[in-house]
Amino acid sequence: MQIDKLRGRALDQLFEAILSLKDIEECYRFFDDLCTVNEIQSLAQRLEVARMLQEGYTYHRIETETGASTATISRVKRCLNYGNDAYAMALNRIRKNKKDREENVGNSENTPSNEKKMNAENDI
Repeated sequence: MQIDKLRGRALDQLFEAILSLKDIEECYRFFDDLCTVNEIQSLAQRLEVARMLQEGYTYHRIETETGASTATISRVKRCLNYGNDAYAMALNRIRKNKKDREENVGNSENTPSNEKKMNAENDI
């Protein structure tokens, strides 16, 4: 891995700090303090490029929709094809978490307590 050259206490501390964040709002606050707007945009852009490549979008469409250069798109594609599978791992987890949340929302609408509330509202 390329990052092995940087491995050490400082990088471990950074990753531990990121892993300690509890929700998206804490991430916004932490990354706002840690990075410039351009750095955050670059990271988010790369992840979006990876998602679009996984879904089969063309370079032209990715370039148009994200503003990423063809060099960035190529680099992300190289990581998808020959890297550590980390983009795929993260994107798959995002998809799974989204699916789980959607299923939980659907299931919570049909719980007995919600059915009682709905029946009570209909009786009014």
